[in-house]
Amino acid sequence: MFLINEILVSDEILTKSFCCDLAACKGACCVEGDFGAPLEPSERVKLREVLADVLPDLDEVSQSVIAEEGVDRFFVGMSDFGTVLRPDGACAFVIFDEDGKALCGIEKQYRAGKIDFKKPLSCELYPIRVTKDEDINFMALNYDDWKICQPAIKNGSELGLPLVHFLKDALIRGYGLEFYDALEAARLYHKDSPE
Repeated sequence: MFLINEILVSDEILTKSFCCDLAACKGACCVEGDFGAPLEPSERVKLREVLADVLPDLDEVSQSVIAEEGVDRFFVGMSDFGTVLRPDGACAFVIFDEDGKALCGIEKQYRAGKIDFKKPLSCELYPIRVTKDEDINFMALNYDDWKICQPAIKNGSELGLPLVHFLKDALIRGYGLEFYDALEAARLYHKDSPE
């Protein structure tokens, strides 16, 4: 682990290569799992604000779930809020393209210029997961090793793309340019240091 600007960062974040391969995984991280996308308090508010623009693109199942449960819910196992899930376990904000790939309905509206919220930071940061405890001012970034991302690891290795480069925009969005620069310096140090 490295300590960067008071945030613990796992070694795997510095050593992994990664580049999503949607053709291979079909966006499985949006449809598999036990919890919705973790949400910051401000993101819960933002989801409510952009819902009217996002809702028309969602299918009837997602619209029904959101009508009944709202945009988020408390997940006891996570002790936090996340996006509400469909009965099949997929995020309620998922949409599917003509090839069956899961995409983000929120991000679609953002890219179309209709809303100013891209998607939850936890989604954009994946496969990095954030652990924090505000009571003791603790935060850690960990790599989530999940079999569905094997194509992304292979793709990143073939491209020679470090995980931190793939997630540069998300890391800067979440923690700022100074943090990202320090993270990149730590990655280079880790890469060049003897085993």
